[in-house]
Amino acid sequence: MTTDDTDSGYLLTNAKPEAAARFAAFTSLFDPSTFRHMDDLGLAAGWRCWEVGAGGTSVVEHLAARVGPDGHVLATDIDITWTAAAHAASADPNTEIRAHDAALDPPPDGPFDLVHARLVLVHVPDRAAALRNMVSVLRPGGWLFLEDADPALQPLSCLEEIGPEQQLANRIRTGFRALMAERGVDLAYGRTLPRLLREAGLCEVGADAAFPISLPACADLETATIGLIRGQLVTNAIATDPEIDRHLAAVAAGRLDLTQPPMISCWGQRPL
Repeated sequence: MTTDDTDSGYLLTNAKPEAAARFAAFTSLFDPSTFRHMDDLGLAAGWRCWEVGAGGTSVVEHLAARVGPDGHVLATDIDITWTAAAHAASADPNTEIRAHDAALDPPPDGPFDLVHARLVLVHVPDRAAALRNMVSVLRPGGWLFLEDADPALQPLSCLEEIGPEQQLANRIRTGFRALMAERGVDLAYGRTLPRLLREAGLCEVGADAAFPISLPACADLETATIGLIRGQLVTNAIATDPEIDRHLAAVAAGRLDLTQPPMISCWGQRPL
């Protein structure tokens, strides 16, 4: 497959308007699970937290509210456009926004009680380096909490392929996955997290998965994603413009029971 010079690099860039709709969909689909796990890990007032890959704002806001004025939240991303704008509006004194590459840049000064990354490492070329950096700044007893999708575990857009509309949706999803793989995304990364956290020396490792099926935000996420990658779908002969229009019409009409890949949530503690 070919690539488009205007879309080189990260396929799902935060620089396009559709990114805001994707962040909103992720908030609806995955924040309840993310926040529940954070509370289960003991997130409390006074904690120091590093939110890695904070393209959106909801997790940063949740952390800031939980840690309170005596805590601190460092939110980093290679593109902090959306996070910095939200922070400027809220001006949370316990939150710092910083442009940072988790794999290539030195880790920030710790130690941290909690380091969290959602849908980050699956996109990072040197995932091993990023993981080492996150573990290195945990305080003894601190938690690393990683969440990444596993599209290879469940590759379909429509689980029940009952007609042409579902077949088209699945063909587009298959093409999208191929584009992601071309950009270095590990489509089976989520399932490896428990092993990787154990190998990194963490204890109390556990994991589960969130698997959204036929929720309104699934349709919102599909529409926003197609808006971001439409040019790539056409350029790479995955779907024609008329086919994409038909797919988006089916999504808007609610005729498709859309799913998203399972989100694997995994946590581990640095030994005391």
